[in-house]
Amino acid sequence: MTTITDLYPSRGPVEVAVPRKDPVVWSAPGTPGPIATDQLEAFERDGFLTVDQLIGDDEVAVYQRELERLITDPAIRADERSIVEPKSKEIRSVFEVHRISEVFANLVRDERVVGRARQILGSDVYVHQSRINVKPGFGASGFYWHSDFETWHAEDGLPNMRTVSVSIALTENYDTNGGLMIMPGSHRTFLGCAGATPEDNYKKSLQMQDAGTPSDEALTELASRHGIRLFTGRAGSATWFDCNCMHGSGDNITPFPRSNVFIVFNSVENTAVEPFAAPVRRPEFIGARDFTPVR
Repeated sequence: MTTITDLYPSRGPVEVAVPRKDPVVWSAPGTPGPIATDQLEAFERDGFLTVDQLIGDDEVAVYQRELERLITDPAIRADERSIVEPKSKEIRSVFEVHRISEVFANLVRDERVVGRARQILGSDVYVHQSRINVKPGFGASGFYWHSDFETWHAEDGLPNMRTVSVSIALTENYDTNGGLMIMPGSHRTFLGCAGATPEDNYKKSLQMQDAGTPSDEALTELASRHGIRLFTGRAGSATWFDCNCMHGSGDNITPFPRSNVFIVFNSVENTAVEPFAAPVRRPEFIGARDFTPVR
């Protein structure tokens, strides 16, 4: 049995910050793809890339209808892949949406989407996670500051930072309705969080994250060094971001909903092993174990 070195220890007795040991853009310079050279350089520097209109208005309407169909389907609500808000009991997220819905499966295979993932990661890719996030107005809760990679490494067993996410807006993202916030450049530092991972942690963390959250002191230092960028934009816009970006979003107390489809692509050369800092793997609808490349 091959032993894999843990490059990014976390969930120990103390919080530890270490420099990133992996590339950000894995493809060779000049590799053809939908992302221009200057955009790739910005992604390397900042850890994110925005596309003002990844999909058109007609396509947005199709995905909006499909989202509405899914969240109003009693069978979907009863499925373990649906996560509900603790207070309102409204659906917060539906996971593995590319397997539940052929409409969203087609989006995953769209070259405008998967082509960018292949270009950033320098290989074929598979879907590590997909979901629709529903953030209705009047009190939908946010997602506290975190690095996705910290969780995917600790609880899903992804060895290296060779994973990229895309959030595609299905409603207008205002500066007031709980939009995505990222600390530009924070992807260069891995923050190993303190505290052991409880068994079945995912059941709690998908509603309100606790294990794997940074300290106030670490967040203050990162924000002071990097600043915070809030993403706004019309429906159909997209934000690509590196797996180690420190990011989060606030509550939505406006009347205006904020919904998006969220797809996580991982390199087929970075497939999951056993968790690095958790007693058991998370369910496959959260951290995939099917590494079939997207075609």
